[in-house]
Amino acid sequence: MTKQPPNTMMSDVTTQGIRVGAAAFYLPDRSDPDDHQFVFGYNIVIANVGDAPATLLTRHWIIIDAHGVREEVRGEGVIGQTPRLEPGQAFKYQSFCPLRTPWGTMEGQYTMRRDDGQYFDAKIGRFYLAQTQAAEVERD
Repeated sequence: MTKQPPNTMMSDVTTQGIRVGAAAFYLPDRSDPDDHQFVFGYNIVIANVGDAPATLLTRHWIIIDAHGVREEVRGEGVIGQTPRLEPGQAFKYQSFCPLRTPWGTMEGQYTMRRDDGQYFDAKIGRFYLAQTQAAEVERD
């Protein structure tokens, strides 16, 4: 049986008025499949669709490759920034993720803080990183 990733290259989740959209794409020019190096880019849009400002403080990513190897990445902000979003505002950024397999998944959360000091985690829904040129991804 051949396992292939679902055709879910994007996610869109809203938590307490913070909407996080994510979309992935394969970067063939930065990858070397013969050396098991696959690099994927992803675009993130964080939009405040609620009625109260919020500031992004930290990120937590869970990355799982096609073999089930799990890696967690935590850090302050995103791309060196901690954006504060007023209602109706959005913040967009692009980053990348290297994998040792031709597909995997990413999901996680952003820790957010309201002006009144309330903290909450804005969920980043699972999305797939997939080398679209691969006909057979992984054998059982």
